[in-house]
Amino acid sequence: MRRDSNDKIMSILHFLVGVTIVYIPLMLFGLLGNILTILVVWLRPHMRSSTYLYLSSMAVSDLLILLLLPLDLYKLWRPRPWPLGDLACKLSMFLSECCTFCTILHITFLSLERYLAVCWPITAKTLVTRRRTRVLIGCLWLGAAISAAPVLVMVGVEEIDKRECRCSDYAATSGLLSAMTILSNMYFLIPFFILGLVYSLIGRTLWLRPQSSRKDQSHRHTVKMLGVIVLAFVLCWLDVHSNNSYTHPDKNAFFYYYLSQYLNLVSSVLFYLSAAVNPLLYNLMSTRYRHALLPQYKSSAIHCTHDSNPVAFANC
Repeated sequence: MRRDSNDKIMSILHFLVGVTIVYIPLMLFGLLGNILTILVVWLRPHMRSSTYLYLSSMAVSDLLILLLLPLDLYKLWRPRPWPLGDLACKLSMFLSECCTFCTILHITFLSLERYLAVCWPITAKTLVTRRRTRVLIGCLWLGAAISAAPVLVMVGVEEIDKRECRCSDYAATSGLLSAMTILSNMYFLIPFFILGLVYSLIGRTLWLRPQSSRKDQSHRHTVKMLGVIVLAFVLCWLDVHSNNSYTHPDKNAFFYYYLSQYLNLVSSVLFYLSAAVNPLLYNLMSTRYRHALLPQYKSSAIHCTHDSNPVAFANC
């Protein structure tokens, strides 16, 4: 009996070590990539097109998600007691859900903007401006925050479970949990169908149009990059939404409880992967992004090499 117990403990320990080994490089890689994306867009005036304004705002959302990863990792190793208080519990869960909704909205509206640019270019010239794009991005953040606001009521530190930060019993019994689960799934399914329709129409338009124009070639390249980003989004978040993190399993059914925990862990890894992988996709798919990023890297490297001030060198 004791041997079985020790085997289970070692199995769980090996699993947690493996997840930690995956999480830490993923977080560092994602933080670096998203920070560079934000810097490239805002320090290079020629990169401030509507497409890259959306992508830089998405990078802010992904950056916030990755900054919450250490808390998620801490909860894996020590789910209780939660050391940071009720407010930190609510805000961390709210921010995670808000950024999730925000990223989905950004991908959807960016794809709609590309649809206008490819299929209705004259209309796009009058409707799509930098100022309107910035206002729309602000509205997307506001809409995501309002959608995620119920999380502030749903989660908290439960004293019954030795101060664990989790979904409350009130959320489950009041129906708020079910409503939020439906909303979360709608945030995935509705954009999924919109994206499928939009990219079908874009593909049809580009297929029927001759490839002589340079602008059409640029559209094809941009749509190809966004198509890969959308594919990565679907692959990473399909499991997240099929194993919703707000599930409230019957703790008497131990098998299903632990199965759901493992599935939620896989969903969590894919969730953070989706926040970290976008800058790599930009780098692989966009020549313009690479050309904007390279001078940034070179100037930083030259400054760090030639600066005799050790403090300035450390900051580089």
